[in-house]
Amino acid sequence: MALEHALLVSLTERASSGYDLAQRFDKSIGFFWHATHQQIYRVLKRMDEQGWVIAETVPQDGRPDKKVYTVSEAGREELIRWIGEPTELEPMRNELGVKLRAASLGDVSALMAEVKRHRDQHEHRLDLYRTFEKKDYPAPDQLSGKKLHQYLVLRGGIRVEEGIVDWCDEVLDALKRDTKGTRR
Repeated sequence: MALEHALLVSLTERASSGYDLAQRFDKSIGFFWHATHQQIYRVLKRMDEQGWVIAETVPQDGRPDKKVYTVSEAGREELIRWIGEPTELEPMRNELGVKLRAASLGDVSALMAEVKRHRDQHEHRLDLYRTFEKKDYPAPDQLSGKKLHQYLVLRGGIRVEEGIVDWCDEVLDALKRDTKGTRR
């Protein structure tokens, strides 16, 4: 997926300035597709040049004018084309997993602390996702259309975070048993 597609999806949900889009991106799609604010501005410019978005200049009192972007018909056609094409399975990259494979060569207690740190961060994100779920989707069985689709993405994030927290717990338990067994 190109960043263009993530931005088009976000803009179909709400017209936005580059700044507003970057702020929203950090709180929604940004959980699944990372981009810096500078990347977002560069890609918006390119999307405007391709005709995928329409930029309307909005004057502001005491501040520079801002551009508010909406998706053009060409942008909607690109989204339809992109949604219909196959998605490749992305290779998993997990530096912590590589470190774990080499644990016997290093300080296992330091690695355990790192696994715990990762576990805590993923548990924090899981709690955040569950808060979104309770607040924004109190009756998921009644959802349809755009709200259902957003909910399903959130559920995917919840399931991933649950899996990572469970895996970290499994790793920590196994490493604790292993370090006790090697001290004998």
